[in-house]
Parts: sequence; structure tokens; C-alpha cells
Amino acid sequence: MPAMMLLWGAALVLATAATTYVLHRKLTYGRGQEPDGVFWDVFGGLVVVTPAILVPAVHWPPAGLIMMFVGIATAAATLASIRKVERLHAAEPRRRTGFADDAARHENLLEQWSRYELDPARTIDFPAMTDVRSAETAALTRAMREAEFCKVTAGTDYRAAVERLAGALEAAERAAGVPASSLATPGSTPCP
Repeated sequence: MPAMMLLWGAALVLATAATTYVLHRKLTYGRGQEPDGVFWDVFGGLVVVTPAILVPAVHWPPAGLIMMFVGIATAAATLASIRKVERLHAAEPRRRTGFADDAARHENLLEQWSRYELDPARTIDFPAMTDVRSAETAALTRAMREAEFCKVTAGTDYRAAVERLAGALEAAERAAGVPASSLATPGSTPCP
């Protein structure tokens, strides 16, 4: 008797969880090309769920109530889990409004800074831009780390981190004595 209850209980939990998940997806994100897909998903789930409740109830009447409770609890837990996962996905920085623009600006700022690292003439002309002993350059490297962290971490303000990076880069260039004509956007050539 206990082995049968465990077998039917496992079947009930799996069928209820799978049916709940599939129905939630179809009802939330569209039913697909098949017009009666929802009906067949419900029917397929009930083909397993109904015997998983009735067969144990025939052998021991309280088992039917226990199995119904297990089925309802499984459906509720599945829905709660789905909602939690959806909230976590929605909080990912790359899913936020304006992420592509912020990421493009971040990339442009990094490219602008990398010219001081990769161009030997700029490294010679503006050594403070790569010297972290300078307070402004140290603040710039901290702002770069923060922006990278916020880019991939949920619950952070990526846009504000990119703004701080832009301010830190501007402050470091000012402190290093970079002339305004050299502050052209990446990919363009500064005026002589």
C-alpha cells in the first residue's frame, strides 16, 4: 500500500507540475498554431492526474483527499516557482528598458579610455591616464569595475553606473591635461 501511494504520488506531482507549467506558458505567451492545444494539454494532464487520485482512493478512501491536496499544492508551488523565475528574469539588467543604449555608451567610454592604453603616442602624451596613483585615474578604474558589475548584476542601476563612468573619464582626462580637441568620440580623429 505505501509503495503504491508513493508511485501514484510521484506520478501525480510530475503530471500536475508539467500540466501547470505548459498551461501557464500557453495562456501567458500564446497558444501556438494549434487552436485546441490548451484542451489537449488539460486532457493529457488529467489522463494521469485522475487515476493518480482515484486508484489510491479506491484502496483507502482518505488517500483520495491526500492525493487531491498533493495535486493542489503541486499546482500552487509550480505557479509560485514560475512567477519567481519570471521576476528574476525581469530584473536582469539586459532586460531593462534602455539597456542597449546604456551598453553602447559604456562600450564607447571603454573604447575612448582604451586609446590611452593602446596608442603609444597618447600613453606618452598623457601618462596620468594610465597611472592609478592619480586620484582621478583610480576613480576611473573603480567606475569601470562598477559599470561592469552593474551590467551583469540584477538589482543594480546600470545607467547610473555608466553616468558615473562618463564623469570619471571626463575628470581623469581633465586632470591629465587632455586638451578639449583630443576628447573626440572614439573612431574619429581629433582636429589639429
